[in-house]
Amino acid sequence: MGKLLKLNELSKLEVQSLLPSDDVAGRLALYFQNFSDQTRIKILTCLSVMDMCVSDLSAILNVNQTTLSHQLKTLKDQNIVSYRREGKVIVYMMKAPSVQEMMMCAVDSLGRDQSEGF
Repeated sequence: MGKLLKLNELSKLEVQSLLPSDDVAGRLALYFQNFSDQTRIKILTCLSVMDMCVSDLSAILNVNQTTLSHQLKTLKDQNIVSYRREGKVIVYMMKAPSVQEMMMCAVDSLGRDQSEGF
């Protein structure tokens, strides 16, 4: 192994103790793939603002309902969004407040960066 330049043995052990196992790292990689699709990013941004049904998302995003339903299923399977039935309408919402906060921070951060020439 390589020689430590910035770490001492104690800090090396501390960092190593925080590393996820291979199984957890694999699950994290799969989870973060959900944020690599433009349609899913737009869906998550919308749902970070308010709960919506597929019809509302379709009207806002100009994406057909079949595509949205497929993407929402992916997000449901990963426990990122959930839904509730209101009569005949299924309303989708963010499941974890931390993801909702992350989405709004990311959109806000990139929006500012673009105005600064990002």
